[in-house]
Amino acid sequence: MQSANMLLRKIVRSSVLPFAAQYGMKKDLFPLSRMLSLSLCLKQDKSCEPSEKLDLDEWKKVMKSGLQEEVSETVSEPEELSSLAAARQTLEMWRLAGRAVPDNISEEQLKTFMECPSKSAKKKYLKYLHIRELHKKSDKRKMDEKRERRLEAQDQASNTDETKKNSFVFLSSSAMDKAYHWRAAQSMIFGQPLVFDMSYEKEMSVREVTNTVRQLVLSESCNRRAVDPFHIHFCNLKDDSLYHREFIKHYKEAWGKLLITVTDQCYTEIFPKDKLIYLTADSPKVMKKFDHDKIYIVGSMVDKSIKTGVSLARAKRLGLETAALPLEKYLLWNTGAKNLTLDQMMHILLTLKDTADWRKALEFVPKRKYCGFVNKPVKELKKTLDLINTLRLGKRREQVENQFAKNHPKK
Repeated sequence: MQSANMLLRKIVRSSVLPFAAQYGMKKDLFPLSRMLSLSLCLKQDKSCEPSEKLDLDEWKKVMKSGLQEEVSETVSEPEELSSLAAARQTLEMWRLAGRAVPDNISEEQLKTFMECPSKSAKKKYLKYLHIRELHKKSDKRKMDEKRERRLEAQDQASNTDETKKNSFVFLSSSAMDKAYHWRAAQSMIFGQPLVFDMSYEKEMSVREVTNTVRQLVLSESCNRRAVDPFHIHFCNLKDDSLYHREFIKHYKEAWGKLLITVTDQCYTEIFPKDKLIYLTADSPKVMKKFDHDKIYIVGSMVDKSIKTGVSLARAKRLGLETAALPLEKYLLWNTGAKNLTLDQMMHILLTLKDTADWRKALEFVPKRKYCGFVNKPVKELKKTLDLINTLRLGKRREQVENQFAKNHPKK
């Protein structure tokens, strides 16, 4: 009887178990094995005593353990693949249903999609991927169109002989950059100095310092492209300060190659005091003309809250001469403060240096801050002022008229 049981176990393990592992037949296997064991027992010995019966429960446990070991090896591996395939089928169904689904999705994006906690989150994630894919396609289409237009322009230029007959020489951007660098290098030797005071970091927030550095970058670019540029000095600029970190963030490796002077010294230690003029909107003295022998100082400060008197107080402590731009003399001032951005100041000073014309220089003042130039007839200025009072000011009309009379007493 024991030899029959051993033989039956070998037959089941060699033939039935691989068949069950291949086709997933777990539940129907044990009734078949029970029938086989009972039939063998009846054929060999029909008069089996009850004490010699086969323990089917123990045999079932042995069979289950063998099945779990063999089937787990074949089933556990493709579980992840089957889930990814099911997710892809779900995406195809949603695409056929007309939902916003991307055309191409990677395995990482698919796993992120499967990890979304809810159906609405999955929809939002797929919509985000779909919109990003549309933006990429649009950018690629624009780049292709731009490339085609450039190739067409090159073909047209090659077909015509205008370039051979033209006496003007085409200058590339690299050649222009070399010319600009040469001018900046000459300004460091022969140019008029222009100082930016970098000692206002404590009076500003991080956002205001960032805006200041952006305006200084624009100022340096404008100065480098000028016909007769200034020799720019960044004074009171400490290493590893917030100003310094923002400059490195903008310029990166080019920061050490700029043709400007950067120092942590004060301008009073570099230049004589009698040549320094601090430009501030709070100064009581109005600037009449541009002096090529003086050294002008501009405070590197952008204040959203308009802190009045900060730069004027600093100039007084250092015993320096101050001056303000004659905005009220040449412009019919309307609204807002008389503070200008640093790049606007650079444009105005460069224009004054080249032309000495206040009208051309003050054209860089934003148009929203003034109504026009004062050299117009008084009647036209009065009409403009009345129209502004009627449309915008309302009850403040008398106050503005009085202010206009104070600013222009002779006219």
